[in-house]
Amino acid sequence: MTAATPFLATLESADVIVCCGPGGVGKTTVAATLALLLAEENKRVCVLTVDPARRLADALGIEQAANEPTPVPGVSHGSLDALMLDAEGTFDSLIDRYASSETQSEAIKANRLYKSLATALSGTQEYMAMEKLYELTESGAYDVVVVDTPPTRNALDLLDAPRRLTSFLENRIFRALLAPARAYLRAVSFATRALLSTIGSVAGAELVADAVTFFQAFAGMEAGFAARAGAVHDRLRAPGTAFLLITSPRDDAIAEARFFADKLSETGVKTAGVVVNRIHPTFWNSPVPAGILEAPGALGALARNLAELEGVADAERRSLDGLIAAVAPAPVAQIPLTGEDLHDLEGLGRLGRQLKS
Repeated sequence: MTAATPFLATLESADVIVCCGPGGVGKTTVAATLALLLAEENKRVCVLTVDPARRLADALGIEQAANEPTPVPGVSHGSLDALMLDAEGTFDSLIDRYASSETQSEAIKANRLYKSLATALSGTQEYMAMEKLYELTESGAYDVVVVDTPPTRNALDLLDAPRRLTSFLENRIFRALLAPARAYLRAVSFATRALLSTIGSVAGAELVADAVTFFQAFAGMEAGFAARAGAVHDRLRAPGTAFLLITSPRDDAIAEARFFADKLSETGVKTAGVVVNRIHPTFWNSPVPAGILEAPGALGALARNLAELEGVADAERRSLDGLIAAVAPAPVAQIPLTGEDLHDLEGLGRLGRQLKS
């Protein structure tokens, strides 16, 4: 990428760009814009969204973003694909990868407990997003993968997902439930029988039967899952992974961005850059003269409106000072507010030129 600005220069060596930030600040649009900018530099780019809404597909002008890369039409340089995460489908692929046979894979995917794990268990979507990211980066098909994450606090779960999966696989209860399968279904231990009896009295014998069947089917796969989780963890913290904060000048959005930057820092990850979207522009570089403010008619009304807008812009910039200091020396790009609804490549291109300027 041409280092037109300090902000873009920080992303030159990145092969993964994770876009994080509060909801409602234009994060998906900025992620799509960055992906397009990178493609225009003759790079092979894929943009992945964890958000199930259609905003990414709409922003790129494609009918549907699926769980497999979909080419974006109209990109004149490089290549740009889009992908919308299907957590269940990604989980199925992992099962296929680590199962010892097609029979084992099908037994797990047919299990009712597995279906619940794949669709409803807390953290599953976040881990599968990171798994899909790892899959894309390891495929060799792309120079850069751009990730459009859910709102900030959910995005933090993305970072923690590999550790939580590893903790689950190492949990004593998980290992106790796997023990009968490792012993080829011989009599379970007294402790395990007591555990299953307790669970059955609360959740019902049918659920317990599903659980035992699942763990029996899962036996032998936990090592592969644990190794993969470790690889995903390392990929997120590799030098080529850049975490980009997207926010707006609203006080609540700035506070959320600072919260995320602090949490990143606590995990040893630095914020690579910040994009502040929808900043009110400044039209006047000095206070509006009082005489004009007090003028009668349209002139006075326009002057008072100008003064109000300048006050908003000034307040936004003061609010940004704390964020800029918190993420220093990471560069901060500022995009002015427009009345334009960006929903195609031409609009994204205009936004990209603002990031370059």
